Amino acid sequence: MTLRRAFATLAWMGCSLFTAVSAATPAADAIDARLTHAEAIRTKDHPRFLAMLGELRQDGTHMNAAQSWHLRYMDAWESMFEGHYPESEAVFRDVIAHSGAPALRAKATALLMDNLVLQGRYTDAYVQANEATDLLPGTTDPLARFTLLSHLSQTLNFAGQHDLALKYAQMMVPATPAGETPCPARYMKVAALEGLRQLSSHSDELTGAIDECTKDGQPVFANALSLILVDRYLDEHEPAKAMALLDRIEPGIQASTYFPALVAVTKQRAQAYQQLGKLAKAREWASRAVAMSHPGDVNEWLRDAYQVLYEVEKASGHAAAALAYHEHYVAQDQGYRRDESARTLAYEAARQHVAAQRMQAASLLRENEILRLQREMDGKALETERLRIGLLVLVLLGVTWGLVRLRRSQLRYKRLSAHDGLTDIFIRSHFIAELKRSLDTLKRRSVHGCFLALDLDHFKAVNDTHGHTVGDTALRHVVTVCKSQLRSTDLFGRLGGEEFGIFLPGTTRERGGAIAERIRLAINASPLTSEDAVVSLSTSIGVACTDATGYDPKRLSRAADDALYRAKREGRNRVVVEPESLTPPPSRSTPGS
Repeated sequence: MTLRRAFATLAWMGCSLFTAVSAATPAADAIDARLTHAEAIRTKDHPRFLAMLGELRQDGTHMNAAQSWHLRYMDAWESMFEGHYPESEAVFRDVIAHSGAPALRAKATALLMDNLVLQGRYTDAYVQANEATDLLPGTTDPLARFTLLSHLSQTLNFAGQHDLALKYAQMMVPATPAGETPCPARYMKVAALEGLRQLSSHSDELTGAIDECTKDGQPVFANALSLILVDRYLDEHEPAKAMALLDRIEPGIQASTYFPALVAVTKQRAQAYQQLGKLAKAREWASRAVAMSHPGDVNEWLRDAYQVLYEVEKASGHAAAALAYHEHYVAQDQGYRRDESARTLAYEAARQHVAAQRMQAASLLRENEILRLQREMDGKALETERLRIGLLVLVLLGVTWGLVRLRRSQLRYKRLSAHDGLTDIFIRSHFIAELKRSLDTLKRRSVHGCFLALDLDHFKAVNDTHGHTVGDTALRHVVTVCKSQLRSTDLFGRLGGEEFGIFLPGTTRERGGAIAERIRLAINASPLTSEDAVVSLSTSIGVACTDATGYDPKRLSRAADDALYRAKREGRNRVVVEPESLTPPPSRSTPGS
């Protein structure tokens, strides 16, 4: 589970509190009143909730059908709270299909979205989100509508659809039930703005939401918002403010024993100490964060902790340790990006699935209409025949048009799955697959090729100084410069972050080194001009060729990576060819840039 998903879980379970209040009156049946009270205290006084749940189960024989479904819904909530996702999913689906209560169905639909996300079943979760969207216009119960809006906002935010998430969060504000705190709505809005990168430490939306949730006694939301504010302080290089805020909120987080929040505080302290220049403290806290991980974990906080360790060891002159931590950082970064890509692709797949279902339903409606018309015109043979032919032509055109659109969507989806969304070159997995095919072809023809591993020098400083928007523009700029030096038959892919791979089929060692040097010079001579500044760029390139490594893609890429690391160790902004070094002349190279 990634850190963002873990905090989403905490927020969702907190939001579930606000689905609990109902319009019970003093005249309501005693069991209804007990059900309502139990649901209202499930996150405020969880032990008491469990006790009441046990008492209600014992009274199950005295409940009517609506009360039994209400009890089943709360049983499913508790099962999900305890982490039994498949079991609670089955009950939520049963409540949705058979309870017959619109408000209960809406709440169960909202929680089912969360359940599927927590199981990593993104496509199913986003299909469920479409069903929740269809339910929304007909949901008149204020609490059920508020629940649907909050869970739709959070699910779409998790899918990377931040604009839609913001839309639903803004709809939550006027939909907040009477007598309830606006804290959840403000949290969802801040979460969407965070996804859109529209927040700073001075944003009124962020600071106002923290004050609101703190005043209303909502520590779950207040702590989650405060951790976002810490991230903003760190991005703005204000480590002292970040440390002061961590000191203020850490006692409450420690008392909650909520693991993701504890880990977030630990890695944020490491980042703050690094910015303060206290490298020993930064190393200590980053090591604590790594030690808190579990085998096989891939998440944001572990990535950030390894990045701190890498940069601390690098600044301390410990090259071997820095290289080892850099490898861990790259692995975590790539794993997190794969999860992000999987969520985005799942969202697109869900949209296509729903579109296909609706197309099928529309097709069935058209066929039913044709049959009805045919029955009405049995006595008009000639007129019926002409009308039938005309309708069949229309259906054929409609189906053909639908198939053409579906095929175009499939082709677009296929391209998106193979290309990096930012730079429009191959993603790592597709690049490796194409590399293997190309090497197999060269091996059969006894022709050599060269692999170039590129890494932009000090690229983090570009992001830190000019912002991620300029950083993204710089990556696209570098890709454009590289493409101008390549042939149409060359392979070009983004391996992760600011690291790229190029394969030159049918290229000798001497020619590969020359092309690499040409690319290096072109990047060095092409600074990025932004609105505020001119950003100078340089790259280190490692070159490996099949005449030395053979045609095994892993061995070839490993050799290129070794050459790349040599180029970095020797001062950056240079080309190194394995196994022989090709160092640019002093007048054309600027080591250390």
